[in-house]
Amino acid sequence: MFSATCSSLARISRAALLWIPLMLSACGAPPLLDIPAADSSIQDPRGISSFSKWALDRFLALNTMIGTNSGYIAVFARDGRVVHATTSGYADIESGRSMQLDTHVRIASMTKPITAVAAMILVERGLLRLDDPVEHYIPAASELRVATSHTFDEDGTLPTAPPARPLSVRDLLTFTSGIGNITDPSDLGQLWAEHDLYLDTGSLAERVDRILTLPLFSQPGEVWRYGWSADVLARVIEVVAQQRFHEFLEAAVFTPLGMSSTGFRAHVEDPTELATVYMKQGSKGLVPVPSPPREPLDWTPGGGGLVSTAGDYMRFALMLSNSGAYDGVRILSEKSVKLMTQVHVRSGVLADRGIEGVGWGLGLAVVADADTTPMFDRDGDFWWAGYYSTTFFVSPEAGLVGLVLAQNEPGPDGHQPYAVHIAPAFAFMGL
Repeated sequence: MFSATCSSLARISRAALLWIPLMLSACGAPPLLDIPAADSSIQDPRGISSFSKWALDRFLALNTMIGTNSGYIAVFARDGRVVHATTSGYADIESGRSMQLDTHVRIASMTKPITAVAAMILVERGLLRLDDPVEHYIPAASELRVATSHTFDEDGTLPTAPPARPLSVRDLLTFTSGIGNITDPSDLGQLWAEHDLYLDTGSLAERVDRILTLPLFSQPGEVWRYGWSADVLARVIEVVAQQRFHEFLEAAVFTPLGMSSTGFRAHVEDPTELATVYMKQGSKGLVPVPSPPREPLDWTPGGGGLVSTAGDYMRFALMLSNSGAYDGVRILSEKSVKLMTQVHVRSGVLADRGIEGVGWGLGLAVVADADTTPMFDRDGDFWWAGYYSTTFFVSPEAGLVGLVLAQNEPGPDGHQPYAVHIAPAFAFMGL
């Protein structure tokens, strides 16, 4: 039956050609992603069940067919070795370019764990300490103030007080810095929105100096807050490493791991290598967003902006899952990875989204109570996701690493990328 289905594709009308990649998925999965195992000494690595692979492939194909997303890439590894890879849909619908395992995608906030690893490399080299005051590296941080109210006074000012202690590198990694972003609906949030780091101009250093003139949302070390902490951390890395941020990432992370297709959008020479970002727009369905408005084209933030491939990011994830080493190359010590992936902040993480049971390590989320999370996970799993519908996770207990990539921007008629987050459940079901 499969061969008959495949041979009949040539007779399908031009309008129906958009569904060819979905139908081809029934003819067999793409070649397994060809990257080395994290540790080649592992004997008899476990896999995931054939049914789970089939169900995952059908689930992603269905979501593409109904227009949930334009396309997907999904890769799973177990015991340090890739055991399943699949693609569905399109990197670009208009041209008919299908999603491939090597398609370049914007990973947005999945840049944050990479920034955290870069900082920990400097800690291991003895050039940086977690409890160092940020003002040692960024003088503007010495003038920080903390808002004592998030509402303007009658004269249009915000009451502030000095920090109870200096802002530290650890605060940046745990997202307890008090640094915000544009999502808070208060007067203070509006003030931060007027100084949007990603819509501002200038270098990383110039942008960070400007946001550090704004009042913090809370005292350093008190409250987890999603914001621009990783971007400030990237500037600290530049100062300590005496290199531009992207140059340090290239030398310390990307080249050693063989992540040859990963870099900042500002340095992508051929934009046609990238999957197109889509947004849902009413009755029109998915429409292309050729130049996402918050895409960093002329600077290198620590909180977003990297472009990568499934193979490259899986190398990074396998390094973390293998306690800091990948294919014979050690990026971090086992002690550092353990420190990154233990729970430092147990409450308040993602609380604004109604999510419970998730804590925070150093630069990524860690499952603190699997019984209360909405995901299919286990205590100690760590993960993070990106704005354009991308996610990765590592489950140490299960020996499972997963990566699901799409390219869709939330919009007025959009949705949370539920399919991207549900997809890993199929792999867990097959353990």
